[in-house]
Amino acid sequence: MSGYFDAHLHLQDERLGDAFELARHMRRAGVEAAVIDATRQSDWNKVHQLTAWSMGEEVPELFPAYGIHPWYADTAAEGWLEDLQDYLATHPSASIGEIGLDAWIEAPHLDLQRPIFRAQLELAAQLSKTMSIHCLKAWGPLFEELKACPPTAPFLMHSYGGSIEFAEQLIPLGAYFSFSGYFLQERKAAAFRVFEQLPMERILIETDAPDMTPPIGFVAYPLADGLNHPANLVAIAEALAERLGMSPQELAQRCTRNAKVCFQILA
Repeated sequence: MSGYFDAHLHLQDERLGDAFELARHMRRAGVEAAVIDATRQSDWNKVHQLTAWSMGEEVPELFPAYGIHPWYADTAAEGWLEDLQDYLATHPSASIGEIGLDAWIEAPHLDLQRPIFRAQLELAAQLSKTMSIHCLKAWGPLFEELKACPPTAPFLMHSYGGSIEFAEQLIPLGAYFSFSGYFLQERKAAAFRVFEQLPMERILIETDAPDMTPPIGFVAYPLADGLNHPANLVAIAEALAERLGMSPQELAQRCTRNAKVCFQILA
């Protein structure tokens, strides 16, 4: 892989429409690999189908991540953990995601989110699987859970909006941090400053498509309703590269290398 690697997106999201056509646009734009993160049980099979379809096609190499997002913790059905284990077994490079904690939303409450998150943390530790973690206004509970169940493999703090102090506590645990186009907004300048201080070997890039749409000046591939096209990754990366004082090609190479380590993808 010598192009761009999208560390976190939701290509299975129905709002994006034709996932196959979007994936072809990604490849033509220079995106050579991506991790498709599920958000709930009902989309695990679609993620599986997309990643299986990508083999041999003129699209990015697509890697699956299966998990239950904190927003959908209340949708976990009986036997969900066993089903998750089965899906993880279908792909050697499958990771666990998107999982995490979110105190910004009122429901489902953290009291419901935490056992679902903990079960996935424990499974990841047991299997030495990479996780893609969402955390919003729940840093205290997150650190409590990570202390109770330390990761045994690298993990991604996706679209990382925390402080450099939190990052310094997460790095020894194996954390990587992805930059999304959302941080290109002027009011998110603090996030830029955090990424300027992070070790370069722990930085990844992502779109979180169809969400986290960058400001209009960085939208090379517009979609209806202001949705984020996954091919916008290149413009996002170029903006970050400029801020970090490196060429887009160097950033692409380094972030791709970081992603392969984070997601335990063999060369």
